[in-house]
Amino acid sequence: MLEKAQKEQQFLQAYDKYSDAIFRYCYYRVFDSEKAKDVVQEAYCRTWKYIADGNQIENIRAFLYRTATNIIIDESRKKKSISLNQIMEKGFTPSTDPRNKIEDQLTGKELIGVVKLLDEKYRDVILLKYIEDLSTKEIASILDTTENNVYVMMSRALEKVKSIIRLNA
Repeated sequence: MLEKAQKEQQFLQAYDKYSDAIFRYCYYRVFDSEKAKDVVQEAYCRTWKYIADGNQIENIRAFLYRTATNIIIDESRKKKSISLNQIMEKGFTPSTDPRNKIEDQLTGKELIGVVKLLDEKYRDVILLKYIEDLSTKEIASILDTTENNVYVMMSRALEKVKSIIRLNA
């Protein structure tokens, strides 16, 4: 009985500590507040079920991110990808003023538009690193890959971001 109470307490602490960050991560993946809330709720429900079934979780933060990522991937497989025209209709308008530096040209909407244009694997590493401020080791655990692979994906993702920005400049 004591072990069950301890598990419940640890789970509730994980909710208090990580739910906002996981919501933010989900939001930047799906760009819809209600969908992000649903993903977070489902991730915590699945995590609780996993714990209640007697399984141990070494790093609950990484487990929650991985679970949320898997839910988002499952949902994205059910839907069609959106075109650049649809993104532009939602407010993405590339800057055409070459006098400004690239860093000064991006507004929040434009940055979201650039992130949306990245392949999913690159989008994940950018969001986890720069939005969630996770370490390479944590990102590797969440994405179920090696730290070296995360470094490679990060490098390629940043090159793609620069390429997209230059094309729209």
